[in-house]
Amino acid sequence: MGEDGAAVTPFEPPISRLPPSSFVQALRGLEPRPAALLSRRLVSGASLEACASFYGVSEQALSVRLLRAAVLLAMRLGTAARDPTEGEEEAAWARMLAAALEREDAPVPVGLVPVVEVCRRVRAVSAEVAAGLEAATREDQASPVRQREDWMRRLAVAALLALTAYLYLSRPEEPPRRPRPPPQQQLAPDAG
Repeated sequence: MGEDGAAVTPFEPPISRLPPSSFVQALRGLEPRPAALLSRRLVSGASLEACASFYGVSEQALSVRLLRAAVLLAMRLGTAARDPTEGEEEAAWARMLAAALEREDAPVPVGLVPVVEVCRRVRAVSAEVAAGLEAATREDQASPVRQREDWMRRLAVAALLALTAYLYLSRPEEPPRRPRPPPQQQLAPDAG
């Protein structure tokens, strides 16, 4: 509590001062699907329509997914973002976020402001974020841990193939098939 009795909130740096490396780390810390969606929409700059077509969902459904992913990113960056309540608020926020990403003067409720600021900042530094994500991916692929994992996967696949071949070649011989008896022909009644 401060001297005047008001609650003291920890200092939160403005989003505009965060370096691109913060966004790279935050995006890499998210689950793969939200991170991929945010990268496609904000870093690559794909339109809402193009993203919806790519993911095979409606624009409204994509807007909701984008909102959820953006809220996670904003929370990961330490902003005062909060999840919208289910239903109407979530749908309204999804529409407002989509509008705010298209127009700078779009109205935004107070609870959505940190999320919109994060999304706009990611767009503003998208080239640096894309380069950072690419460098992090290259570094991850070149790491000894990743190379060891790749070799272990290859060994596991080779072992499965060898086991499959062994089981196929060592199976017992199948008994010869009995010939089917010819179908019995119906005798026509003697006409007589």
